[in-house]
Amino acid sequence: MNAINERQEKIINLFDGSTFIKVNEISELLNVSEVTIRKDLKFLESKGLLYRTHGGARKQSNYAFDKHINEKELVQITQKESISKAAVAFVEDNDFIIIASGTTLHEFAKVLINFRKLTVLTSSLKVAIELGNMPSVEVIQLGGEVRKSSASVVGSISETILKQFSCNKLFLSVDGIDPEFGLSTSNAAEAHLNSIMVNSADQVYILADSSKINKRGFGRICSISEVDTLITDKGISEKQYNLFIEMGIDVVIAHCENLTNS
Repeated sequence: MNAINERQEKIINLFDGSTFIKVNEISELLNVSEVTIRKDLKFLESKGLLYRTHGGARKQSNYAFDKHINEKELVQITQKESISKAAVAFVEDNDFIIIASGTTLHEFAKVLINFRKLTVLTSSLKVAIELGNMPSVEVIQLGGEVRKSSASVVGSISETILKQFSCNKLFLSVDGIDPEFGLSTSNAAEAHLNSIMVNSADQVYILADSSKINKRGFGRICSISEVDTLITDKGISEKQYNLFIEMGIDVVIAHCENLTNS
């Protein structure tokens, strides 16, 4: 009774190589009514085989969920390292920069060497500790409520402190980059602090591996139009790349020499 039938098996196979398919497209391909297809999609979703969305379905959820920093450190390792090295090219001596929280930005902090002088404002405890070992980097740690799962600070205290500064560059990592929804993260408090960071910087650089593209987190940070440069890996599709270029965003693709750690 609860087994997947032949038609539903065909629906699952339609998603190979595609992230989203509309109900009417499935209906035409299988020569079945849209009502029947919607029932099939509902059943397949109950089995955890796909995710229904408005007008169709996806093979994978397009929502990003909150994960502990210890878990995040174990994924996309090579991509994060490569993205961080590529991002250093946008840092210059005497810059006043904001570095937000996240495992990618912790990797970025590790490679901020060979500068005569930098001033860094950060919400990340790990970034502050990393940069504290570098004599040429002046570190300003935001205060506030410590969010243990991300090893960073959030809340009204950090927001009030942040508003007292103006920096020329922001380096931000996100959980989701969606052309319509914008930049987002899985925690609302962190999203609000990040939005203030965007308003406090002249240029915004997003460091995010390609798995974040077309994903949405719970808390919206800002629109895509606020971004100057996206630094990602070669997993970005040609369609995604062209769309960001059309939206006026510079896209830098970091070269990953070894993907065995992803």
